[in-house]
Amino acid sequence: MNAAPQPTPSITTLAPTSAPTSLTLTRPDDWHLHVRDGAAMAAVVPHTARQFGRAIIMPNLRPPVTSAAQAVAYGERIKACVPAGVTFTPLMTLYLTDNTPPEEIARAKAAGVVALKLYPAGATTNSDAGVTDIRKTYATLEAMQRAGLPLLVHCEVTDPSVDIFDREAVFIDEVMRPLRRDLPELKVVFEHITTQDAAQYVAQADAFTAATITAHHLLYNRNAIFTGGLRPHYYCLPVLKREVHRAALVKAATSGSPKFFLGTDSAPHAAHLKEHAAACAGCYTALSAMELYAQAFENAGALDKLEGFASFFGADFYGLARNPGTLTLKREAWTLPESVAFGDAQLKPLEGGATLNWKVV
Repeated sequence: MNAAPQPTPSITTLAPTSAPTSLTLTRPDDWHLHVRDGAAMAAVVPHTARQFGRAIIMPNLRPPVTSAAQAVAYGERIKACVPAGVTFTPLMTLYLTDNTPPEEIARAKAAGVVALKLYPAGATTNSDAGVTDIRKTYATLEAMQRAGLPLLVHCEVTDPSVDIFDREAVFIDEVMRPLRRDLPELKVVFEHITTQDAAQYVAQADAFTAATITAHHLLYNRNAIFTGGLRPHYYCLPVLKREVHRAALVKAATSGSPKFFLGTDSAPHAAHLKEHAAACAGCYTALSAMELYAQAFENAGALDKLEGFASFFGADFYGLARNPGTLTLKREAWTLPESVAFGDAQLKPLEGGATLNWKVV
């Protein structure tokens, strides 16, 4: 006998009678985004471009984007996918490896690359070429510090003896603290933080350290992965954590601190690979990113803090001008599509088929 369908974990709350019916923000940016390449990229870039003025593009393609020339070429391919009449700028990054030469940093800076991304080898999707020991990269990191290029860090150890729910906290002690001691003026973004430990660490750090937070880590705890069965579309890396950690992230995001800003970590995978015995890690949120963030901030009673988090603090940290123009969200119930085209496959957005309370106008 087949089990009855199970409900999607709820993200909505009843709006107070005095709640605003619309919200207009300076056009926001996404400081952590995956768009893949080829036909798949052409399917997802418009979803981001309709909401955000810019987005930091992750370099974990196969093969990875490891040189300034590759980054420029990838950026041009992304621009070709932006719908006519829409202004959107991809901000390109390089994939840091054990062998990235320090000389590449000057070339990257001259080409407009804005950061380098550190993936611990084996930590997440397409990270097999990542860093095996951060000390091997110190000469390159020193060149980045001199050039003012930030390091974006997937902050998890990959030691299999460390519990997957503890890998972020262990990374802070084993990697982040020594790194900040050795290179104190290197700008570091602690990507997609998921724990109370990370929120506290960043809040107490100096002005050279910041963090991005995803909508899904603000909205869900790890129960969402197991509600009514195994829910692969809620599986991401770093994985969702306990409720105490989700609450700490909400507190950080809505605090008004410029150390915390928006990064969706939206990561598209074909539905048949997500719904697989070995499901791919990643939540696809780009289709409704600002609607999801608005819901998270409304749940916390902090809609007035959303503009700083989404539109100001990331640009300020990267030393970029804030975007011209605005984005308006309207309080309007609408149903998120269950799936969208993704090249020759289908892509299922997080919360696909659910009713959302906010809609980008």
